[in-house]
Amino acid sequence: MQNKVLILDFGSQYTQLIARRVRELNIYSEIKPYNNLPEDLSAFQAVILSGSPYSVRAADAPHPNLADIKGKKPLLAICYGAQYLAHFNGGNVAPSATREYGRANLSMVRDNEPFLANVHLNSQVWMSHSDTIKQLPSNGVLLASTTDVENAAFRLEGEDTYGIQFHPEVYHSTDGSQLLENFLVNIAGLKQDWTPDAFIETTVAELKQQIGKEKVILGLSGGVDSSVAAMLLHKAIGEQLHCIFVNNGLLRKNEFSQVLEQYQGMGLNVKGVDASARFLEALKGESDPETKRKIIGRVFIEVFDDESHQVENATWLAQGTIYPDRIESVSASGGPSAVIKSHHNVGGLPDYMKLKIVEPLQLLFKDEVRRVGKNLDMAPEILGRHPFPGPGLGIRILGDITAEKVRILQEVDAIFIEGLKKNGLYDKVWQAGAMLLPVNSVGVMGDERTYEKCVALRAVESTDGMTADWVNLPYEFLQKVSNDIINKVKGVNRVVYDISSKPPATIEWE
Repeated sequence: MQNKVLILDFGSQYTQLIARRVRELNIYSEIKPYNNLPEDLSAFQAVILSGSPYSVRAADAPHPNLADIKGKKPLLAICYGAQYLAHFNGGNVAPSATREYGRANLSMVRDNEPFLANVHLNSQVWMSHSDTIKQLPSNGVLLASTTDVENAAFRLEGEDTYGIQFHPEVYHSTDGSQLLENFLVNIAGLKQDWTPDAFIETTVAELKQQIGKEKVILGLSGGVDSSVAAMLLHKAIGEQLHCIFVNNGLLRKNEFSQVLEQYQGMGLNVKGVDASARFLEALKGESDPETKRKIIGRVFIEVFDDESHQVENATWLAQGTIYPDRIESVSASGGPSAVIKSHHNVGGLPDYMKLKIVEPLQLLFKDEVRRVGKNLDMAPEILGRHPFPGPGLGIRILGDITAEKVRILQEVDAIFIEGLKKNGLYDKVWQAGAMLLPVNSVGVMGDERTYEKCVALRAVESTDGMTADWVNLPYEFLQKVSNDIINKVKGVNRVVYDISSKPPATIEWE
C-alpha cells in the first residue's frame, strides 16, 4: 500500500496530533522515529517532519537521513523540521528575540500557491519555538509570514519540499487541516480512501494471513477496545478465537457478571475466570503506582498463561492495545518523545510464555476504534461505554489496595456512573470515574465525629485521551451525587471534584 504518509518523530508533543489530522483526511499515516527509518520507503507517498524540543543549533540536535526523501518525495517540514531544512541547506537559524509561542496571524500569504490554496490572509496559526529562520536557503521561496515571523512558510524550488514554522496539526491553527490537505492531496497526490470499511477489510485480510489456522486467546474487558478487537478477530478466524474475561477484583460493581451477559448475543466464545483473590494477594501492601501497574500486568499474563493451557494448541495472545497506550508507554514508536506511564497490556511477554502477540487496533485512536466498531454493527451501548483502565480500580485507589477499599470505591463509582446515566450526562462525558484518596478527614454525622475517607470524582471530555478537559457538571447534580455517596457508602465522609485538565494532569490519578 503506497497511499500512506510517513511522519518522522523528533520528540514533539504534537507528533501524534499530526497523525490524527492526516487520518481525519481519510489518509493513513504512520509515526516512526527520525533515526529509525523504514527500510522500504517505497511504501510511503509523502513524508512529514515533526517539531522537536531540540534546537537545530545544538550539538545533540537530531539529524535525520533524508537522502532518499528530500527531492524524491513530497516533504512537509513542521517547526523543527523547517528549521532543520533551512539550517542545513544554506539558510540561517538563530535564537528569536522573544520566544514565539501561542497564537499568531498570517500577515502575508503568497498568491497562486497550491500549498496555500484556501488559506486566507490573517488566518490564525499556532507557534511553538524559541529559534527562528532568519534567512531561507538560496533556493527558498517565501510563502507566508506573520507579524513577528517573516519566514513562517516557504518552499524549495525544483522539488516538492515545504517548510512551516507553525503547527497546522493544532486546533488553534484554523486553516491547518486545509493546509495539510493541500499538501497531501493536491501536491503529493494521495487518495482519501482510508475509511473504517477499508480498515476492516485490510485488517481482516492481514489477520487471516498472520494467524492462519492457529488459535488465539483474547482478554475481553467489556470495553470498546477489546470488544472491537474481538469482533475483528472473529470476522477473520471465527471459532479459532477463544475469549477470556478475567475478574481481577478491580472491576466496577457487578461488572463481571454484566459483561459476560453482554457478550452472549455477539457470537463470541467467552469464558469467565474469577482471579480476584490472586490479584489482591499479589498487590497486598504495595503503594507505588508504577509497581502496582506492573504487578497487575504480571498477574494478568500469568492468568492467561494458565488459561492458555486449557486451550489446546493456542499460539496467539490478542490484546486491545490502541495507539495512545503505546504513545504513553513507549517513546513514540521508539523515538525521542517522553514516556508518561506504562500500560498493563503494552510490552513483551515473559520468556516462559509461548504465546505470540497480535494487536489489531495498535495504530488506532479511540475515536477511530469506535467508528470501526460502528461499521461492524456493534451495539451502541458497547461502543458508547466510557474508557476504563486495564488495571481497573487498582490505579484509582491511591496507596495500597485492600478488599475493603475496593468495596468502598465500587460503591462510590456505581453511584456516580448511575447518576450520570439517570441525568442524561453519561453520553456527554468521554470518561468518568472516582478516586479513593489515601487521606482521612474529619466529619460530623449524627452529632458524632467521624474520621473517614475522601473520594474525588473525575469527568473529562476528549476525543482520543491524548488531551482532555474537565467537564463542568451541574452543581445540582454534584450536590445530589455527593449526598448519595456520603449517606450510602460507609467509610466516606467527603467528596471533591477534580477540575484539572490533561495536560498538565493525566486522566487517571496514577
